[in-house]
Amino acid sequence: MQQRHLDRWQYFNELANTSRNYYIDYLKPFITITPDTKVLEIGCGEGGNLLPFAELGCYVKGIDLNAGQIENAKNFFAREGKNGDFCAENFINYPPQQNENKLFDLVLIHDCIEHIEPPYKEEFFLKIKPLMRDNGLVFFAFPAWQMPFGGHQQICKSKISKIPFIHLLPVPLYRGLLKLGKEEQGAIDELLSIKRSKMPVEKFERLAKQTGYHIVDKQLWFINPHYEQKFHLKPRKLSKVIAQMPWIRNFFTTSAFYLLNFNHK
Repeated sequence: MQQRHLDRWQYFNELANTSRNYYIDYLKPFITITPDTKVLEIGCGEGGNLLPFAELGCYVKGIDLNAGQIENAKNFFAREGKNGDFCAENFINYPPQQNENKLFDLVLIHDCIEHIEPPYKEEFFLKIKPLMRDNGLVFFAFPAWQMPFGGHQQICKSKISKIPFIHLLPVPLYRGLLKLGKEEQGAIDELLSIKRSKMPVEKFERLAKQTGYHIVDKQLWFINPHYEQKFHLKPRKLSKVIAQMPWIRNFFTTSAFYLLNFNHK
């Protein structure tokens, strides 16, 4: 397990830097971000992605299952002197908004959709719609399943955390390897859940279309923009040729950016 997973303040600031340097620039051609912009992040963790939007004066709200991380988000925002609205809740159970003034212009879903178990993925997509204004946008960012660390094995405490592609092993072999590495049962359960919940590019696009979304833009990355913070690597877009090759592209896509919208009517 990397130090950043233990030092949550460091992790918060790394996410904020990536959001500030890359996510906002990616969004600018499609949405004008002003102090009137309302931004929601689903699976917000400590809220690092939201901080740059708060710095621009936006109203920001974060939802996450992890009550401890939500408490950190409140503390970290207070430490930065910024306002943020955070709640610990399962998004699937989050009620739709009836008040137009409480609808969102932008929803962020960063490294979250690949954690949603298969029976709930379609419902997850559909639950976003009632929270959005008519011209609202949804920004997804996620690692393609087949990429070297698409299984999130970097959360392991043993040397397994440094082994690429092991998440592609059959379940019995993968579970056996994790047990051999003396990983805690909670971590094993989480990693097997991610294996069930895998999100290749093709599956994401199919789900988006099935639930009535339009793909406004997409960008596949060979070197994830967040790797600049994690590994001091310069971000690099995936080659256009490989990006057009179904399934093959998943092995090279360390992050997939998608912008979606839909018509309420």
